[in-house]
Amino acid sequence: MPGILPQGAPAPRRRTHRGRNNVAAYSMLAPSLFGLVAFLVLPILVVFWLSFQSWDLLSPITPAGLANYGDVFSDPTFYNSLAVTLFFVVIVIPVQTVLGVAAALLLTRGLRGSLVFRTIYILPWVCAPLALGIVWRWILAPTDGLLNDLIGTRIEWLSDPALALPSVAAVVIWSNVGYITLFFMAGLLNIPTQILDAARMDGAGPVATFFRIKLPLLRPTTFFVLVTSVISVFQLFDQIYALTGGGPFVVTDAGTYGRTDVVASRIYSEAFSTFDLGHAAVMAVVLLVVLVAITLGQQLYFGKRTTYDLS
Repeated sequence: MPGILPQGAPAPRRRTHRGRNNVAAYSMLAPSLFGLVAFLVLPILVVFWLSFQSWDLLSPITPAGLANYGDVFSDPTFYNSLAVTLFFVVIVIPVQTVLGVAAALLLTRGLRGSLVFRTIYILPWVCAPLALGIVWRWILAPTDGLLNDLIGTRIEWLSDPALALPSVAAVVIWSNVGYITLFFMAGLLNIPTQILDAARMDGAGPVATFFRIKLPLLRPTTFFVLVTSVISVFQLFDQIYALTGGGPFVVTDAGTYGRTDVVASRIYSEAFSTFDLGHAAVMAVVLLVVLVAITLGQQLYFGKRTTYDLS
């Protein structure tokens, strides 16, 4: 009879409904997985492999072992670039976060002209960082610069070793505040009005409402903003390249140090100025390790303190 198998014969394999769903899901994920492997995983593996090689783009690649790591870790200019980058992390991120929260509080109050100010705040974020750097280089130019013309004096904003770093930090903060404001506005508008109404009925003023209700409920937004801000500041390159090129450079007995020479610009210099891709790859690996460590630290700190349930 049809449908009856001989005794002892193996049962035919039938594709279950769950199996068909898995095939469909993996088929839809395939383009994204390909992009993830091709443009993220593979470049990381290549950079890690290149950190153990010696290559100047012209000569054949030769194994270098751990020599590149020894050279980079004994290079004082690399530690200078790490210190400059940490300065940006310590100064830029707190200032731009506070300014972003303040701007978001003002723009979500429904005041007249809020839509215009929202557009003004967002504009720097949607512009190309390199273009912003070129514009600000003209504004801060010592001769014929807009800022010096307005205040009627000549100040070397970008070439004075004492002023270059805070000047560049101010430009970076200005360009990032719109991005920070956008997310804090979304976080504030996501707070249920019933919670704010209950606080108002209990007699909580604006200050108490902000510190005891709004700020705790903004923890998911704060976590996201801090993580993305740390990553973007560590990868800061475009604006510094357009503004100062890593300078001004100070010559000492131990070497030449750039006052705005961050890790990303040091990697660029090693790769495309001195053509030492092995050293550049080592610096990129160190930068990756630092970013992963900081991100995991932020995840551990905020993980137990963050709630996403506002119901």
